[in-house]
Amino acid sequence: MKQDFKKMATAARVLAADMIEKAKSGHPGAALGMADIATVLYAKFLKFNPNCPHWFNRDRIVFSNGHASALVYSLLHLTGYPKMTMEELKHFRQQGSLTPGHPELTTDGIDFATGPLGQGIAGAVGMAIAERMMNAEFGKELIEHKTYCFVGDGCLMEGISEEAISLAGVLNLKNLIVLWDDNTITIDGHTDIATKTNMKKRFESNGWQVLKCDGHNYKSIEKALKKAQKAKYPTLIDCKTIIGFGAGAVANTPKVHGSPLGDQMDTFKANMKWTLPPFEMPEDIYQMWHQCSEKGIKAYDKWLQVAKKNPNLMARINGEISHDLTQAFDVLKNQFLKDQPEMATRKSGQIVLEKMLEVCPSLIGGSADLGASNLTKTGASKPISSKDFQGNYINYGVREHAMGAISNGIAAHGGFIPYSSTFFAFSDYMRPAMRMAALMNLKELFIFTHDSIGAGEDGPTHQPVEHLVSLRAMPNMRVFRPAGAVETVESYEAAMQLAGPSCLVLSRQNLPTVRHDMTENLVQKGAYVLRSPVKKRQLTLIASGSEVSLALEVFSILAGEGGDVAVVSVPCYDLFMTQSESEREKILGTAPRLFIEAASRLSWYPFKREQDFIVGLDSFGQSAPSKDNFAHFGFTKENVVKIARKMIKK
Repeated sequence: MKQDFKKMATAARVLAADMIEKAKSGHPGAALGMADIATVLYAKFLKFNPNCPHWFNRDRIVFSNGHASALVYSLLHLTGYPKMTMEELKHFRQQGSLTPGHPELTTDGIDFATGPLGQGIAGAVGMAIAERMMNAEFGKELIEHKTYCFVGDGCLMEGISEEAISLAGVLNLKNLIVLWDDNTITIDGHTDIATKTNMKKRFESNGWQVLKCDGHNYKSIEKALKKAQKAKYPTLIDCKTIIGFGAGAVANTPKVHGSPLGDQMDTFKANMKWTLPPFEMPEDIYQMWHQCSEKGIKAYDKWLQVAKKNPNLMARINGEISHDLTQAFDVLKNQFLKDQPEMATRKSGQIVLEKMLEVCPSLIGGSADLGASNLTKTGASKPISSKDFQGNYINYGVREHAMGAISNGIAAHGGFIPYSSTFFAFSDYMRPAMRMAALMNLKELFIFTHDSIGAGEDGPTHQPVEHLVSLRAMPNMRVFRPAGAVETVESYEAAMQLAGPSCLVLSRQNLPTVRHDMTENLVQKGAYVLRSPVKKRQLTLIASGSEVSLALEVFSILAGEGGDVAVVSVPCYDLFMTQSESEREKILGTAPRLFIEAASRLSWYPFKREQDFIVGLDSFGQSAPSKDNFAHFGFTKENVVKIARKMIKK
């Protein structure tokens, strides 16, 4: 059967409108406006297999303007994704459905969760980087695909988009094709009230090829996409469209952006020449749409026969961790226990990361222009470039936000475990991307150094205070703050064994090794008793990171005075919270608790009772040497001992 693009696009539009109308909420504007572009893309270019939605060599597609989700689900249904039934479309934006308001990875056919504008285009850059690197490693017979990304005017206004397209140009990601839904309308009105950017000049100045097409003319769309297939540069296709195409009086106005068509629904369907009841679809339409996947299904069968013969590729696709990595952790841990080094955890972290890179080919990452300070650029790091993607290090430049989202794209693509790094205070700049990593439950590492007021002379702008509690509050995000070299090894090991994202929060200043004996990985418990009392506990000192060594100094003084004190190290508050309440109480004990952490006190209020005390921060830091800073804010053995003595006497 010959495909009729107009009929196919009309069906996708009508289904999207029906979904939004039934839900009484949604965004018809982009869904109706982009249907023609999506139809040509799926019918003529996109390589996919609905029967194997996670096929590794499929083309990736990202709807950065994720509010167009009604169109996305219509496309998945029409092209034959088994789980995307008509019933799922009828439950659009309802609890427990596969059709949430914005795309999520829990739905087959969704390659990247989007919602906050700009996250998608940056994630698409990450996917394109991952493809280039896998292609360089395994060859084009096994890895060669495109990344397509739909963006709206809003996506391109977000600052993250500039960060992302700039790096894409530097790396010359010729496999990346961005389709701009250029309708010049946002919620508040015409785009000229907020921007007058010349997108052609903007993208070309960043090293992109820029093409233009009529977003409602099938031949024009196909011509542009065909040219983009052979591009030597990343490509932006400016698709001139009408927002809410066909929607009567509200078409081409802000009113159609985020509200059901309502009284314009009849006009819309009349304009589409559609007479069937809601959610009814002719069989010939299904046949036309199902033809879109035939090429991909055949390509998948051929690819699978070759891929099965490459165990290294299959291991990478399945996310298998080499046994060599486990051995490397054990060797490092034994070495640190033997040497008992006094070093910053950013330095011990560098030693661990270097060994990991030597034995784990799936580990790649980079820093936002701070590799020499974060110590995440190691002797085993090899930067990639536009001419050579056979490496494991990405020079992100001063682009924290895009770095986080690009890292998300690499993780979502698969085949790699990415890490990204900057100062802990700058995690604020990448927090939206970190939140999306947690929401998608992507396996990746966020490595932060200069973890406290110990950052010293750089001052309060560079000294994190509220960041620990803030990230601990994020679902699915595990935050590790190791106390010394051994806990650093165990933190990396624990993070690599988790399914989702993790933060490694490391010190600038030197710390002693607080562990002396080989044990199981105690960090995996989240918290553990580091020093036990001789008899019955009179006080429990509870700390994380650099403050653990302070707690040990206090312990020695109090123990010398005959005090029965315990020290509890909490390298990962989040893992500790996964323990049963009885296990947590066993570790913390019933005696008075003295919490010590150079950060906001808020983390500890769930465990603080009336008789307990928190040595923490309620203000920003100051510019001074780290020792002076800790003294100024009360993080000295003299001050903590004074508080502890009073608590024991009570």
